[in-house]
Amino acid sequence: MNPVRILFLCTGNSCRSQMAEGWARHIKPGIIEPYSAGIKTHGLNPHAVAVMQEAGVDISQHRSKLLDEVKDIPFDYVVTVCGHAHENCPLFPVKTTVVHVGFDDPPSLAAQAESEEAALDIYRRVRDEIRAYVAGLPEALTPPA
Repeated sequence: MNPVRILFLCTGNSCRSQMAEGWARHIKPGIIEPYSAGIKTHGLNPHAVAVMQEAGVDISQHRSKLLDEVKDIPFDYVVTVCGHAHENCPLFPVKTTVVHVGFDDPPSLAAQAESEEAALDIYRRVRDEIRAYVAGLPEALTPPA
């Protein structure tokens, strides 16, 4: 059986979509063929890299990619992980199912944190929420019969 091709789409492909791709590679090898991209590119977020490393997942070699770089890959699913990407998600071929699962934006929330540790706690919370979601894939993408 071929792995399910999933694109995790975010606004800047710097944090949430990168975490989702990293988790999918780490906990679903051979089951999911994950990719991530953004409507724009904001560069790889160093806090996202750090908290993923804490959890044993190295995303330090990932890079922020534009959606155009992966547009020719026949995805089974596109998972938008933020509201902006969902609202601005381009059309995909009919066989591609688009699913929206919003997660909080760690950089926005962390900007208001009172300390570096409090900021990292926000990244850790979202990291763990994304892990829990990815752990349920691909079954969570298929509606019950």
